[in-house]
Amino acid sequence: MLSTSDFEFFVVVARASTLAAAARELDVTASAVTQRLQDLEKRVGVRLVDRSRRRLALTDEGELLATRGRGISDQIAELTEALHSRRGEVAGHLRVIAPLGFGRRYVAPVAAAFFETHAAVTLDLTLSDRLEWFADSSWDVAVHIGESRPSGLVARTLAKNSRLLVAAPSFLERFGCPGTPRALRDYRCIALRENDEDVTMWRFMHRDGDVTHVRIEPTLASNDGDVVREWALNGFGLVVRSEWSVADDVRAGRLVHVLPEYALPSADVIAFVGPRKGRSARTSRFVQALRDALTPVPWGP
Repeated sequence: MLSTSDFEFFVVVARASTLAAAARELDVTASAVTQRLQDLEKRVGVRLVDRSRRRLALTDEGELLATRGRGISDQIAELTEALHSRRGEVAGHLRVIAPLGFGRRYVAPVAAAFFETHAAVTLDLTLSDRLEWFADSSWDVAVHIGESRPSGLVARTLAKNSRLLVAAPSFLERFGCPGTPRALRDYRCIALRENDEDVTMWRFMHRDGDVTHVRIEPTLASNDGDVVREWALNGFGLVVRSEWSVADDVRAGRLVHVLPEYALPSADVIAFVGPRKGRSARTSRFVQALRDALTPVPWGP
């Protein structure tokens, strides 16, 4: 006989890349996860996880249990929320995914305030710049910055966000300021490899409508936004960054907006929710809390 906690446990295991990762998410030891998994397999009479591989892989029976288990857990969560809503409360488990830097600065404070306001809600915030979460249906709200719009999901714009080409005053004093986008081929440039986008192809649109594509050869590259910002502040090169990340530096004179007469493709802040999850009170209220926190845009003039 399987219990609700068994379903919830195995859903976490199925979502994790390794049993050690599942243990971290469950806040228990890896041996405790292994023991509970063995006990679960013994009770259902089939092997659920293929242990012959380095990374966690589910058997066909494991895939079936994970899929059905997610559905049962969702139904229980919906029932719990419906009962609480009768008393005017917001309840249930809310799983939020957001980019690392933006999530730390803007999403985490909203999550904390939301938790304090709604005592019947439990909240899990995962910060990651990788896009694997698009294929994971277990989250409720995914905050994304950029152009990617996965099909089948409801997208709600939270805030407008431009991209800026910036450099430190010390860099411009040393190497001069490029007069056109094509001149960037002769300058030291820094690339931010946050996701699967072609980060070395920079697209500029002039005020008169002319579009210029420039393939840069980065002298420095990193997958961490804070790292490339520090490199730019230290005068190591030009970098394209989201306005939310560098607006304060530009206002303070630590960075200079280069080629301001050219616009780069915008990178608006978007909240993705599944069509069904978008109807839950906790999801819709959290998205509204994010929108309220970002109105007016904190990095605006």
